[in-house]
Amino acid sequence: MHNTINTINTINTIQPELTSKVIKEKVKKNIVVDVKNLAAYFGKTKVLKEINLPVPRNKILAIIGPSGCGKSTFLRCINRMHEVVGGTMTGEILFDGKHIMKYDPVQLRRKIGMVFQKPNPFPTMSIFNNVVAGLRLNGVRNKKKLSVIVEQSLKQVALWDEVKDSLQDSGINISGGQQQRLCIARAIAVQPEVILMDEPASALDPISTAKIEELLYELKKNYTIVIVTHNMQQAARVSDLTAFLYMGELIEFDKTSKIFTNPALKQTEDYISGRFG
Repeated sequence: MHNTINTINTINTIQPELTSKVIKEKVKKNIVVDVKNLAAYFGKTKVLKEINLPVPRNKILAIIGPSGCGKSTFLRCINRMHEVVGGTMTGEILFDGKHIMKYDPVQLRRKIGMVFQKPNPFPTMSIFNNVVAGLRLNGVRNKKKLSVIVEQSLKQVALWDEVKDSLQDSGINISGGQQQRLCIARAIAVQPEVILMDEPASALDPISTAKIEELLYELKKNYTIVIVTHNMQQAARVSDLTAFLYMGELIEFDKTSKIFTNPALKQTEDYISGRFG
């Protein structure tokens, strides 16, 4: 199997403006989520306009664009949260080659986890119970197995050493940065394939933000990550691929290094450089 980014590098020497269609054709075996002609609505308002975007496995895809351009809606469509908030959508989203509408929503969200902008540990639950909440929802009751998964998940998010002696304390009695890592541990405890992150560090201080970014490098070894961010520097630091959305449309999609150093479109360059948005 070709390495995704090396393959894209090869394509880029042939075709300066790299489209999602070309990426999809060249790295088809690596695609875990394949978005085809996705349009999303709130009532009659169209907030996403025929998006075509492949998401390669074990890569980090950053979604950038000004407020209100449809970034968060795009995330919510992938794991069917958009319908929960009263939206509708047309087109196709394939997960592992199967249309997401053919999955049970609960099972789909187990495979495609989500981490929100503000840390949201369950306030009435301990740190331990926060991590295993999804597992218990799926019928896992063995205490020994749960304990092993709690330790593994907290170690994966570099939180174990900080909380191992206070697992029975409330999940809201730790710092904001620790709470966000706890929420990521809760998401990965059910062993998803994809993690969706909606500005996961925007409410955190710089030190906590740096920890989250370091964590992303480790997580992509085992997970595919789609992250929405307003922070251009963060997108440039953490992602392999970047998609620029504007007014519900996909303007440009390419390797992150290409987007931030030599974008194909002036509109992308203007947004990256802060001329608008």
